Amino acid sequence: MAGGMSSLSLAKRLEVIQPSATVAISTKANEMKAQGIDVLSFSVGEPDFDTPKHICDAAKKAIDDGATRYTAARGITPLREAICARSKARRGIEHDPSEVVVSVGAKHTLFNLAVVLYDPGDEVIVPAPYWVSYPAQVKLFGAEPVVLETTAESGYRLTPEQLKGALTEKTKAVILCSPSNPTGSAYSEAQLRALADVLKEHDCWIIVDEIYGELVYGDFEQKSILEVAPELKERTILVDGVSKTYAMTGWRIGWMLAPKQVATKVNTIQGQSTTNPCANAQYAAIAALEGPQEPVAEMRAAFAKRRGLIVEGINAIEGLSCNEPEGAFYAFVKATEVLGKRTPKGEVLDDDLKLCGYLLEEAKCALVPGSAFGAPGHFRMSYACSEAQIQEGLKRIREALAALS
Repeated sequence: MAGGMSSLSLAKRLEVIQPSATVAISTKANEMKAQGIDVLSFSVGEPDFDTPKHICDAAKKAIDDGATRYTAARGITPLREAICARSKARRGIEHDPSEVVVSVGAKHTLFNLAVVLYDPGDEVIVPAPYWVSYPAQVKLFGAEPVVLETTAESGYRLTPEQLKGALTEKTKAVILCSPSNPTGSAYSEAQLRALADVLKEHDCWIIVDEIYGELVYGDFEQKSILEVAPELKERTILVDGVSKTYAMTGWRIGWMLAPKQVATKVNTIQGQSTTNPCANAQYAAIAALEGPQEPVAEMRAAFAKRRGLIVEGINAIEGLSCNEPEGAFYAFVKATEVLGKRTPKGEVLDDDLKLCGYLLEEAKCALVPGSAFGAPGHFRMSYACSEAQIQEGLKRIREALAALS
């Protein structure tokens, strides 16, 4: 209506999803920083390292060489070939470039899969704690996320018994993330084999997010489900990218390795939405995959050291506990013993949202409440930051919790 509020409606599908909690926390922390407040951010899953120089140089050269135009929607052939070669070296499984689609980050890859795979009435199994976008994307396309809760005692891993009990004729897909965001937990070869034995008896898609697959620590040996169960290749979709491994979050390059019929449909969808990912970023990704891997080893060693620091520090704070994560760069902290206590101002911290709000205001530490990941009573603390920041953050959290009654 001219001069007044429009009565035009928005799509009803938007009613089923909420804004990302990780982005919301980061936004609030940034607002506080802009006011000059000394906030320590442990909320964003982003390495604090610079993208390695040889990768940046490759992008600059690509621009100079004219890589400023459209490419094929699914990504340039040299990059898809490099993805196949790197995956074969890591996983021992061969894919053809026709089974690869490069997208604008792994999140975009997962969104494309939701468009192509999910129909109203479908069920998609999502273990919790889950990355915030998994159930949101399922709901957006009319399907129903079947959330299976896991516990600290199980290492936040889905058991074969849980999986078997949840599979129905409506199950369209199962989403796994190993190593996990938000818990850092990862499945061993034996655990993957046990899940594969259940899945081979049920006809559904298997989506495995391995974006943190090269960031594992200690004696843990990372395995892909395709290494363990190559017989499932015709319905297994691997999601990966350069964001975490190579400190390339802003370059926005992710991909899928998928059965050809899935890749073909995703290519069609991408051709009608974003078209290709950034041209010069694709050349940067080639340099990441084919170039020296020493920078990755250096980042991994730094993360491993920080992991030890944060796990020891959290477990030394009364009322908090966390498992030692096998991979990624998150500590998933159980805080149920703290809930119910009162702040010095008299507020009762009866859930993890209020607890994280208190720690942001009083400790000036930005954390993500576990409720965002389907795990109330927890919070996620990223250790993709300096050792000095981790030590200062632990000190602030310890002091703020000591003030509770």
